[in-house]
Amino acid sequence: MGPRYQRPRVQTPSAWKEQAPFRAATPKDTISKGDWWTIFADRTLDGLMAQSQQANQTVEVARNQLEQARSFARIQTAGYFPGFSAGPSVQRSRLSGNRPITGSATSLAPITQSNFQIPFSLNYEVDIFGAVRKNVEAANELYQSQAANLENVRLVIASELAADYFQLRELDAEIQVLNSGVSFEARGLQLVVNRHNGGVASGLDVAQQRTLLDSTRTQAALLIQQRKQFEHAIAALTGAPASLFSIAVKPLNIGPPAIPTGIPSDVLERRPDIALAERQVAAQNAYIGVAESALYPSINLFAGGGVQSAAVSQVFSAPSFIWSLGAGAAQTIFNGGRTHAQIDYQKSIYGESVANYRQTVLTAFQQVEDGIAGLDVLAGAAKTQQEAVADAQTALRIANDRYVGGITTYLDVITAQETLLTNQRLATQILGQRLVTSVYLVKALGGGWDSTSLQSIGVHSNWKQTFQR
Repeated sequence: MGPRYQRPRVQTPSAWKEQAPFRAATPKDTISKGDWWTIFADRTLDGLMAQSQQANQTVEVARNQLEQARSFARIQTAGYFPGFSAGPSVQRSRLSGNRPITGSATSLAPITQSNFQIPFSLNYEVDIFGAVRKNVEAANELYQSQAANLENVRLVIASELAADYFQLRELDAEIQVLNSGVSFEARGLQLVVNRHNGGVASGLDVAQQRTLLDSTRTQAALLIQQRKQFEHAIAALTGAPASLFSIAVKPLNIGPPAIPTGIPSDVLERRPDIALAERQVAAQNAYIGVAESALYPSINLFAGGGVQSAAVSQVFSAPSFIWSLGAGAAQTIFNGGRTHAQIDYQKSIYGESVANYRQTVLTAFQQVEDGIAGLDVLAGAAKTQQEAVADAQTALRIANDRYVGGITTYLDVITAQETLLTNQRLATQILGQRLVTSVYLVKALGGGWDSTSLQSIGVHSNWKQTFQR
């Protein structure tokens, strides 16, 4: 019953639109299977990842959902086997001597009797039209979808953790820039105060420099507050209470790794969310067959037997044995169109799942293109921003020399200091953005996972189930 499953077709481009500065022909061999974050070569990040994969509660939810799907598939395979039951009973009863009289009897006496029974029954539904087979097929496909879901949850948690970690490190580097600025501006304030005491500089120069110093300290304090928020977020992702969790300060000192992008068709096999959506399509296709099987009769074979005796000593004697055999068929003749409506309903669910699958694929292509384009633009921005920092340093040096020489006012020095600090912070922010974008590009490419691992996942019937409960 039901249509033969074929993977829905999606339009797949032959190459990425954005041209990254790096490209590899065999991406599956260059991004580590599972532990993709090791490409960043950060031991602290590696430790946090190991902790999150073990203790994150969202991952634990997905693990239990996978076990639920496995158990559900086992339940469905039980339909291949007959049900065998036994219900032994012992009864001792007394009939009243004043019970109603029937027939020609004129008087009755009390009767006390025993009844020993050991009945057995066997029932089996013959799967001629494939209802059980399609239910098992759908359950196994849902089982595989939950396996893909677990991998997708792991990938999402890991990517969020890596992104938060690099943003925290970027804040460490930015705070370091501000602290260096505070030290430099404090020395500048001392210089201006000395010149003011010597009658060379005005009180306005002192006030302007002190304002700049206080402003820089305020900016550093605000960044520390942001850092605490990222630290708390990482604690939650690793399954640790925020009150007991901390990460030592370590400024960002690594660059983004080269990430092989391969070709667009790789994404269809490497993204667990795409595999999840595709397996759900397959399951809904199988459920169409389940719905169509209701158009045909269900055939049941049954048998019963056992022993019954009024005396325990005769329970297993030949006259005590009882048995019955039979077969039955049930066919719905009219039900107000319910069966066909159920088939149409299941087909519409299948159509919905196909649309969800195709949209997931389109979103995946969008995310990869965003990542490639983002890294390309940020690489160019990082280069020009380093030049801007060098130019700002030169401008500050010239402004200081001109002020000491009495050519300009101290306002030029203040402006040069603010310009240098702003450009240094922007350079640090761009580096953090490049690392975070690298993380999301790895996520968009599937994190090194491969959907071929789903092929080994499934529950299959075996003869041992005949004797299991």
